[in-house]
Amino acid sequence: MRVLAISSVLFVLAVAVKAAPAVGSCESLMSLNLAGGTITMAQPVAAGGLAIPVGRGGGSVSNQAAFCRVAATLRPSADSDIKMELWLPTSGWNGKFEANGNGGWTGSINPATLNEGLQRGYAAAMSDLGHEGGSASFAMGHPEKLVDFGYRAAHEMTVAAKAIIAAYYAQPIKESYWTGCSAGGRSALMEAQRYPADFDGIVAGSPGLDWTGRSLQAVWIAQATHKSDASYIPPEKYGLVHQAVLAACDAKDGVKDGVLEDPTRCAFDPKQLECKGGDSADCLTAAQVETARAIYAPVTNPRTKEIIFPGFEPGSEAGWATMAGPRLFGIAADLFKFVVFHNPDWDYKTFDFDRDTAITARTAGEALNAENPNLKAFADRGGKLLQYHGWADPQIAPGSSVRYYKKVLDTMGGVEKVQSFYRLFMVPGMAHCGGGDGTSNFDMLAALEQWKEQGKAPAEVPASRVRQGKVDRTRPLCPYPQVAKYKGTGSTDDAANFACAME
Repeated sequence: MRVLAISSVLFVLAVAVKAAPAVGSCESLMSLNLAGGTITMAQPVAAGGLAIPVGRGGGSVSNQAAFCRVAATLRPSADSDIKMELWLPTSGWNGKFEANGNGGWTGSINPATLNEGLQRGYAAAMSDLGHEGGSASFAMGHPEKLVDFGYRAAHEMTVAAKAIIAAYYAQPIKESYWTGCSAGGRSALMEAQRYPADFDGIVAGSPGLDWTGRSLQAVWIAQATHKSDASYIPPEKYGLVHQAVLAACDAKDGVKDGVLEDPTRCAFDPKQLECKGGDSADCLTAAQVETARAIYAPVTNPRTKEIIFPGFEPGSEAGWATMAGPRLFGIAADLFKFVVFHNPDWDYKTFDFDRDTAITARTAGEALNAENPNLKAFADRGGKLLQYHGWADPQIAPGSSVRYYKKVLDTMGGVEKVQSFYRLFMVPGMAHCGGGDGTSNFDMLAALEQWKEQGKAPAEVPASRVRQGKVDRTRPLCPYPQVAKYKGTGSTDDAANFACAME
């Protein structure tokens, strides 16, 4: 695994800035020479009310602050075509840089994401990861483009953005942060692992860090769901299973609130819902019970019994259509069609877990998986990493985040050494990157800023749940493996009545 040394980063940055234009002159950034790239736009945008089409991903944003909009194309390889944008506050710059990640196979620049950073005073950047659209078809026959998507585009964007910021403001950046969820969380961990000098702080949300493992799980569930017509669980039964889970396990954490604080303590077996007679709306057939068991079960090599990837947790049932719907999960289908087997007509039913798991890892793992647990270089620079994941995530099994965290502990000498720079927050009841029945509204970037800039390590992160536009519950999010424990008195919808503690 390649890691760019700090000295190399400084050298690239020095080379990139050949002639700094006048401070605050947006248009003159067009004359800035970027190493391995070209600035294609540098134009001032007035404050308020403008609709701004952005990048190849489209979209618009309004009510933004005044800023200098910079676009660039980066070509670290002959087959690279990475588009990026950087929005520079015209006034009120907080002295910091925020880079943002994408989701799925998406190649786009999201204006709302950039505007959010702009409103917080950041110089905010985002790239399309080197391709257009939401499919992995770009990767077939283009290994360099796969490398760009996997990790190189994020780094190249970061180097270019820092050069542009230095030219525009003519002063050093105070702090550099990365924020992203899902594929953006995967990119976040790639940055910490491969390019530890790029960022001072990183937020990795619900990361698809084992990209190939998640795709294997999708095939595992699809094969179980469509083993026969009888195996398919109709969506109207998801609520039945979810209510049975809550009935069995909701009160285990001392509070009956419709959320499992730690679903790994829930030993729910869907067989208890098996129909006594014929199929009906209030039970699962024997075939449907086996499908539900497969959704909860870890992906396992049928011959060696090796566990390949964790299963989904009890409490995730509302989102089962993501993986257990009528067809194979699209992100996984694209991996196998365009990256692993180079066959757009590939059929998931032909996948052999004993034979094809190794093929998948060999062809896609190096470029796409962010599983290196050695974060020493990032930690030695004073970097801070906050990772979060929803326990009810139905797209990326939350156990993958727990598994990675434990590997880091094992690699780097245990929790006493790791907690000084890396903390994991598991969010009860939260679905993929948000939503669900839990308190899924929180500000990890603010917590990261306090940790990095003020030395205040996050012993908890305040979170809320919003329904019909109003906050109806607050809770503390706790660093894993701690959980929020009820103090015994007061409303269970008030965070003040909970404290983070070990189970």
